[in-house]
Amino acid sequence: MLVRLSTVRDYLGVLKPRESILLTFIGVCAAVVAGAGHPPPGRLMIVFIAVLLASGGLNGLTNYLDRHIDARMQRTRNRALPSGRIVPAERVLPLTITLVLIGMVLAWVMHPLCFWAGLVGVIAALVWRKRWTCVFPQGILASCAPVLIGWLAIDPSFSWELLFLCLLIAIWLPIHLWSVMIARRDDYLGAGISYFPLSRTPGEAVKLLVVLSLLLYAVSLTFYFVASFHWVYLTLANLLGGVLVYTSIRLAISNSSEQSWRLYRMSAFPYLGLVFAAMCLDMYVLGG
Repeated sequence: MLVRLSTVRDYLGVLKPRESILLTFIGVCAAVVAGAGHPPPGRLMIVFIAVLLASGGLNGLTNYLDRHIDARMQRTRNRALPSGRIVPAERVLPLTITLVLIGMVLAWVMHPLCFWAGLVGVIAALVWRKRWTCVFPQGILASCAPVLIGWLAIDPSFSWELLFLCLLIAIWLPIHLWSVMIARRDDYLGAGISYFPLSRTPGEAVKLLVVLSLLLYAVSLTFYFVASFHWVYLTLANLLGGVLVYTSIRLAISNSSEQSWRLYRMSAFPYLGLVFAAMCLDMYVLGG
């Protein structure tokens, strides 16, 4: 039984559950915003299942493709695939591919636009890997896919609100990823990864993180007017944006890997997750 439980944990770890849950959460929140706080419960459940399965399967596929690079990095070498706990590594492929396919079928059932958004996300995520590039443009397309699926499942049309949701993701993504690369600079360089921000000195790179944090703060506040939110969103967006900017400024002053790691950690659920939660709370309580 212990062996079986450890094997299950290894396979779940390949799917990167924390990252998959965050992607699923923002996809569901996008559906809630599209439905003015009250989307059809059945459709919302399908969004949840589709994004969760597709995100988990896709994370598993990228983990499989990057396993050799992960094995060279201190931060990732103990994961199930690079450490050799799942041998051969191809054993994860039936599970991961099946999850992606089920997610894509559910996306098609909701609306063809959901399917195409998901397909673009899948292709972008498979191209966007550690050996190729860090953020642009594949990473942004992949990260925006859950938001697009969630929104288009409820409102199959493009709008300014949807554009701003994707813009938030597009600005947030480099802050999140570049901060961890700066924090673990030697680890990435040792694995043969040398693109931006590793191609610049830490002092140069963190200045851009401050600019991006200020831009993200500004976009989140502009979204308040575009989407006609209320005081709940405005209050939380100000609070979270202020904390993010403060953390990035402290990083620019200290240039320390510890502070860069703090920015990385707080930019995930504490910032992105709560900003999207604030949208849903605002819409649900006060009406869209």
